[in-house]
Amino acid sequence: MKFIRLAVVVFFVCLLSGCDKNVVYKAHEDIDDGLWYIKNKPSFKVEITDTAQAYNLYYVLRNALQYPYYNLYITRHFAGPDGKVISNTLEEVFISNEVTGKPYGHGLGDLFDHKIPFLKNYHFPRSGTYTFTISQSMRQNPLPFIISVGVSVEKVAVKE
Repeated sequence: MKFIRLAVVVFFVCLLSGCDKNVVYKAHEDIDDGLWYIKNKPSFKVEITDTAQAYNLYYVLRNALQYPYYNLYITRHFAGPDGKVISNTLEEVFISNEVTGKPYGHGLGDLFDHKIPFLKNYHFPRSGTYTFTISQSMRQNPLPFIISVGVSVEKVAVKE
């Protein structure tokens, strides 16, 4: 039953996100058994050709309702085409209301998808392949009920 629910969620997410012409890159990595170990650091390579364009960058996360916290500490390692580190940042993201426990994301059944901004109106300094590596930085290892983690890079829409 859980597999069917997951398949339905994946189908609708793909259907809805596939229509957005501003998405330059969107990918996620499934977390085995929903147990995110500190040593598991998904990495995403994003090819940027237009440096004049402004971009919004997002974390895309999926968690089960049973996730025991309202927040998630993520370390984001961001490297340029030359391999040099642009930033290595620890961030706290909120995935549910601290008081009520109500998830902020969009859900179906007990799975919730989140799209959380981490860079807004960002201009990449030069064209090439940028690498984003994400790791969990919570005190619990492994961190349960995190189903997938990824990034989305989207062009900032020009207002006419």
